[in-house]
Amino acid sequence: MSFDYIQKLPTPEEIRSEFPLSRELTALKKERDAMISDVFTGKSDKFLVVVGPCSADNEDAVCDYVSRLGKLNDKVKDKLILIPRIYTNKPRTTGDGYKGITSQPDPEGKTDFRAGLVAMRHMQIRAIEESGLTAADEMLYPENWGYIADILSYVAIGARSVEDQEHRMTASGFDVPAGMKNPTSGTLSVMLNSVYAAQQPHTFVYRGYEVSTNGNPLAHCVLRGSSNKHGQSLPNYHYEDLSLLLKLYEQREIINPAAIIDANHNNSGKQFKEQIRIVKEVLHSRNLNPDIKNLVKGVMIESYIEEGCQKIGEGIYGKSITDPCLGWEDTERLLLEIAETC
Repeated sequence: MSFDYIQKLPTPEEIRSEFPLSRELTALKKERDAMISDVFTGKSDKFLVVVGPCSADNEDAVCDYVSRLGKLNDKVKDKLILIPRIYTNKPRTTGDGYKGITSQPDPEGKTDFRAGLVAMRHMQIRAIEESGLTAADEMLYPENWGYIADILSYVAIGARSVEDQEHRMTASGFDVPAGMKNPTSGTLSVMLNSVYAAQQPHTFVYRGYEVSTNGNPLAHCVLRGSSNKHGQSLPNYHYEDLSLLLKLYEQREIINPAAIIDANHNNSGKQFKEQIRIVKEVLHSRNLNPDIKNLVKGVMIESYIEEGCQKIGEGIYGKSITDPCLGWEDTERLLLEIAETC
């Protein structure tokens, strides 16, 4: 019943100094951030697609995947904004299992946060260089924000973190969109309270400092489905769910009301192939109702080079070692269909 202090970690400033973002990539991120912001503020009608592996466990495979997205982007950029999903922290329901490259750079090796921070930043920067696309990640640990603040264009707050005060206040200091997922219980008021909180200014303790934030006007909802007391998945992407969320937004003082639909997790019951049908239904709902079209700004899709998932140690290149994902061929086909529909 004690803490063992294993090693002192470098500060965000030290890691960013060791692995800086070039002037050219900084300019690219600024341009991408503005494009994405315009979607949430209503200045742009492009559709966002946050797409990529459940967890980014292997730099070569992840950068291969993201480079494919970069090439596909040339075909769809008039209608879509592709945001690679490069998730370097993996929340675990029971606490067991692979927790992401930031803590465990070798999935078969030991935990090493120092090496993990280096591996994470190296992979993120390489992905931008090779694809021209800036990425999304999940903020599992609020204190880690400084390590990636200059390279991410989108941040998700997970279903198990969305009620946490520190996550909400930290998100209020982001200069990029913060997607607040509904909790695993499915309670929409919790998600909306989190969005409201993230849009407000706060003063709090962060990394040993008293800090203040201005509030994040780009904080928004992410519908990812829920589970009931029996562990059964309950989807919340249907037309009626979107209509309800629209009404709930209208009852609150939240600016830039928006929703992203997570096509996997409890919405699909982790049946990864269902993501194709779910995305198409969401697009159909948008086309039926202009208010829903204005509300739903994009989708999240879990996808990798090879479909499905594998156990750690099997060594199949480009295949998820956590939740199962769509394969590249299905992903490419779906993204082209989304572009045609929007």
